[in-house]
Amino acid sequence: MPVRFTCLDTGPYPEKGRVHREDADLAPAGMAPGPGLVEPTVRLRASFLAAVAEFRTDPGRPVPWFVSDVDPAALTGDDAAFGAYVARVLAERTEAGARRDAAVPMTTLWWAEGGELLGRIAIRHRLTPRLARVGGHIGYDVRPGARRRGHATAMLAAALPVAAGLGIAEALLTCDEANTASRRVIEANGGRLAGAEDGRLRYLVPTGPSVSGPGRPGQPAVTRKTG
Repeated sequence: MPVRFTCLDTGPYPEKGRVHREDADLAPAGMAPGPGLVEPTVRLRASFLAAVAEFRTDPGRPVPWFVSDVDPAALTGDDAAFGAYVARVLAERTEAGARRDAAVPMTTLWWAEGGELLGRIAIRHRLTPRLARVGGHIGYDVRPGARRRGHATAMLAAALPVAAGLGIAEALLTCDEANTASRRVIEANGGRLAGAEDGRLRYLVPTGPSVSGPGRPGQPAVTRKTG
């Protein structure tokens, strides 16, 4: 059974609170519609498959690891196979379901608006020596067709309270030194440079609600339980 948790999320804009929600089709009553974090769900299958196709044909960028990790049968249009893939991703947040190559539980959430998948973000519950060098606690991807719209900054801002709920006081994020866009996303969310090695930068990002910045307006968060 998937782990349920409460997410505190103010989103990227002071006037528009966002909540982590399980229903990808409807915004919570009384709240402005817009992108937000949702549990992986079969309801977004068509958009997920379209996003995978975009990632695979994106020129000049490597294919994200999660695209290669999708079960082949889940890409055929088989509803049951896609449902099994979603169940596996949800199970990865448990000790028993943790990926062997990562060796730690990982919570994956999707960034969506209405029926459109815009990106995904993964939060590793703890670090291994390898993840402390490359990978860190949090990794994210925005689908090519949705880039340059502020989604990466907003998605990371929304995920930091989830990391806090997992007991992570400061999230480690890494990026290539030449990746200016990722550096801006991390720094907009309060990231401070903690070191560099072999062309990789290591940032520590506070997950607490007191931190303010372009991506994290310091205001009371909206809360809602999902499940």
